[in-house]
Amino acid sequence: MKAGRIVVADQPADPRGRAWGGEDVVLDATPEPGEGDHQAEDIGLSIVYEDDHILVIDKPAGLVVHPGSGIAHGTLLNALLHHAPTLDAVPRAGIVHRLDKDTSGLLVVARTLAAQTDLVRQLQARSVRRQYLALVLGRVLQNGTVDAPIGRHPTQRVKMAVVQGAREARTHYVVREHLPASTLVECSLDTGRTHQIRVHMASIGHPLVGDGTYNRRRSGDQRLDAFPRQALHAWRLGLIHPARRIGMEWESLLPADYSALLERLRGGTP
Repeated sequence: MKAGRIVVADQPADPRGRAWGGEDVVLDATPEPGEGDHQAEDIGLSIVYEDDHILVIDKPAGLVVHPGSGIAHGTLLNALLHHAPTLDAVPRAGIVHRLDKDTSGLLVVARTLAAQTDLVRQLQARSVRRQYLALVLGRVLQNGTVDAPIGRHPTQRVKMAVVQGAREARTHYVVREHLPASTLVECSLDTGRTHQIRVHMASIGHPLVGDGTYNRRRSGDQRLDAFPRQALHAWRLGLIHPARRIGMEWESLLPADYSALLERLRGGTP
């Protein structure tokens, strides 16, 4: 708006102006300089669903979603530009929500600007259903909800934290299985804050297994302490198709390392 790229009723929009209804609004959606500078790279993708409007990706642990913080190559965005070159015309190559580098599982990508706009609105309206399987330390006794605002950590800027006055965040969790020194819980999100599940579960004394950022204590069980990443998997994704307007849902199997850890814990093997 400040750059003059939004016009309301044939006049440049004023940030302090008021819309009365009935005005024509024109937006110059040209990508910002540098937005289209990312390189396409031939990186294999596990595509669960694809049509002219959306892609659903099953992301492996270890894959960064978007370039940043000194990472310019080898990301999901680079892979998407190779798979579908037309995504170069869509902001962030159609990415509307992210998963942490070491979190595996499902995420949706928009193939058009219209689909991206619709999906962002669905996320804001909380009609996108995201469910995760998290292995946390300790014995979680009952189902619950963590309703606590999340913002940047006041002193450790690479971390997030529960911060009063920050953006609202709400995570629901359901106990799925009790295991040695740990509990498998299913988490669902009302909001999508950075590191939300990791921060919220740590805040109630049950940090994720393998989370070196939010879990500094050892469990005493070598099988848990040796797991090299946070044990978090986005296993179910549901949304309203942005063009067909029907509900759709996908599920993803646990990755091999996560599944093997659970089997060792269940079987009592080292």
